[in-house]
Amino acid sequence: MATFDEAKLNMLVGKMLGDLGGAFSVPTVRIGFKLGLFDALYEGGPATAAELASRAGGLAERYVREWGLAQAANGFVTFDAVSERFSLTPEQAMVFVIKDSPVYLAGAFDLAVAMIEGEPKVEEAFRRGTGVGWGETGGCLFCAVGAFFRPGYVNSIVQAWLPALDGVQAKLEAGAKVADIGCGVGFSTLLMAQAYPRSEFVGFDFHPPSVAKAREHADTHGMSDRVRFETASAKEIGERDFDLITVFDCLHDMGDPRGCAKHVRTLLEPDGTWMIVEPIAGDRPEDNIGSPVSRLYYNASTMICVPTSLAQEVGEALGAQAGEAKITAVLKEAGFSRVRRAAEGPFNMILEART
Repeated sequence: MATFDEAKLNMLVGKMLGDLGGAFSVPTVRIGFKLGLFDALYEGGPATAAELASRAGGLAERYVREWGLAQAANGFVTFDAVSERFSLTPEQAMVFVIKDSPVYLAGAFDLAVAMIEGEPKVEEAFRRGTGVGWGETGGCLFCAVGAFFRPGYVNSIVQAWLPALDGVQAKLEAGAKVADIGCGVGFSTLLMAQAYPRSEFVGFDFHPPSVAKAREHADTHGMSDRVRFETASAKEIGERDFDLITVFDCLHDMGDPRGCAKHVRTLLEPDGTWMIVEPIAGDRPEDNIGSPVSRLYYNASTMICVPTSLAQEVGEALGAQAGEAKITAVLKEAGFSRVRRAAEGPFNMILEART
């Protein structure tokens, strides 16, 4: 056995204990979301385990106490040893209660579970070199992905990303024709349509259950009269003359992103704009190693993005950390001569492409 540095080993073990503690927290946190414990603690203020159990609908006090202590150990709630009351700081509430907060992370916990459920299929794909189709991985993966990205979209699409595009906001305010390709469950499409009522929006996705869910969301928000959702892959879209086309966090998931890019160019008006939202990443793997965001994306890419792409025709499998240079090369090969990074956030980079 090779010699080892005890200090480095202790650091690694300490890191692993922290990581495993985070992993072990996933089921208890999800129980907190499902049973309304975080909401009850936020809305009613500090509470003992018995008070919180009662407030949350008559739950078993012993379970609630252990749950509360687990969340306190996680750092997700606060525990006062004198009063034996649990509480939420404003910062904790932003993560676990306030659904329109930019850092509301309920979807991330659901996504972790979906990835674990999909492990056997992805493991087999490792052996065969095949893919795992979108929606076939495990659980309601497409629901979890939509919930994971929604907080960022709520706080960025209308406020920062669209205004960063040259001349696009004025077109949207006056009335533009917009396609949202890979719309998923429709959050991105509906947020844009709500902000720009004079424009026409249609969302396209190749996954029928996602489209059905998007239509439900449109009905719920009273927007089905001016927002359409259609089932179609990116290269099958027949409608033309769009002023703006958007793709949110899905170009790298496509089997044939180059074919998609070439087809998108034919769908745009001559002065139209393509907005591509992709996970933020450096252009070299070594630029991403050590980044907590890249760590999330590389693991999700292994379990979701690469298998999804490999399950489709071509199967280029760009991966969630492809980086700006590689994405830009795809766009320029398709005939988009002007490509720039228009904006960025902690999780995304926003590229603007024009012919």
